[in-house]
Amino acid sequence: MKFREKFLSKITLIVVVFLLIKIKAQQTEIKLNAAFVPLTMLNVAIEKPLNKKFSIQAEGFISPWKSLYGKNMQFYMGTLEGRYYFDEVMKKWYIGAYGSIAAFNIQKWNYLRSTVVYDADGNPELLSNGNIRVTERYQKGLAVIIGISGGYHYSINDQWGLDIYAGIGATQSLYKGYFKDNNVRYDGAEGWNKSGEVIPTRGGVMLTYKLK
Repeated sequence: MKFREKFLSKITLIVVVFLLIKIKAQQTEIKLNAAFVPLTMLNVAIEKPLNKKFSIQAEGFISPWKSLYGKNMQFYMGTLEGRYYFDEVMKKWYIGAYGSIAAFNIQKWNYLRSTVVYDADGNPELLSNGNIRVTERYQKGLAVIIGISGGYHYSINDQWGLDIYAGIGATQSLYKGYFKDNNVRYDGAEGWNKSGEVIPTRGGVMLTYKLK
């Protein structure tokens, strides 16, 4: 008897959760960041309302390219964001707070150009042909981001809309740095390097579609 009661209670709970999800799905929006499509990067999201003012958004950002326009630009990032709308959920102005986790193989903005490689004595390294060694550098690692965001949700009609937003976050990274010409580490460390900075980490124009 107890087994049957537990079984029925679980079935009831599953049905209730399914119905709640189905009801909520009628207001759920799926999104595609149009700003990154020309760069062949995929940035998609799904936003669900929690009440009349608050919503939650899950987002994925994928750049699968080990080389894009000759630069290392491979990263995978997941973001969870909470939003507060000043007018009504999924309408007009909002602010938010978010957390992200990322894995990357990229060239930071200050490592995009080739520079001279120096030896331990501070002298330029020479290649076998006598030329000075010049190469780019790249970084591989993991990052955790905590930040704040803001934006404007514009409704085109009952189903389609635009979500224009930007975010800035405190980034903590563990990474290893490599020379691009031979994939040997340039930082002289055996373990992971650590870095922290406050930088823009999100932004774009999302094309939104409300599920019914």
